[in-house]
Amino acid sequence: MTARNTKPGDAKPGDAKSGEVKVWDIFVRLFHWCLVAAFAGAWLTGEADRWARIHEWLGYAIAALVGLRLIWGFIGSRHARFGDFVPGPGGVRSYLQDMLRGRARRYLGHNPAGGAMIVLLLAGLLLTAGTGWITLQGGRLGHFFEEVHEGLANGMIVLAALHVAGVLASSLLHRENLVWAMISGRKRAAE
Repeated sequence: MTARNTKPGDAKPGDAKSGEVKVWDIFVRLFHWCLVAAFAGAWLTGEADRWARIHEWLGYAIAALVGLRLIWGFIGSRHARFGDFVPGPGGVRSYLQDMLRGRARRYLGHNPAGGAMIVLLLAGLLLTAGTGWITLQGGRLGHFFEEVHEGLANGMIVLAALHVAGVLASSLLHRENLVWAMISGRKRAAE
């Protein structure tokens, strides 16, 4: 990677500190943890009428965060861009097979399974927020969309659990703390 092709937050060869490189920029890290907090809050306030207004505003916050992340996926730092991590179906299948065999390749950015999970999570969050907004509009289909909204929210819990399991499995397989990497922004340099 030449100096003129880099963006702030890109991992650079001369950037190594104790064998680490910057991978996740501040936007990606803040987005991730703000989204975790907003979704957890929205899910916890979803059933209580007294928290309905907070639930609604958390839904708007989630939609705004996802919208910003979609933009950042095209203009952000190297490992934040969709072109760096959105895989094809064959890449995900091959990576998961290798992971089950304990010989999956280590990626500096997101691995193919992680990339696919990001796409699923972003799409699921947009659908969940969208059906929540449609529910608020009322009308003849309001109850139907409320049921869809609840189903999607519960599906997001399943996806989040799979995401955490994948992070833990990948952390063990590659002997690196991916949770800490999403806090610090740094990972062990490529071998």
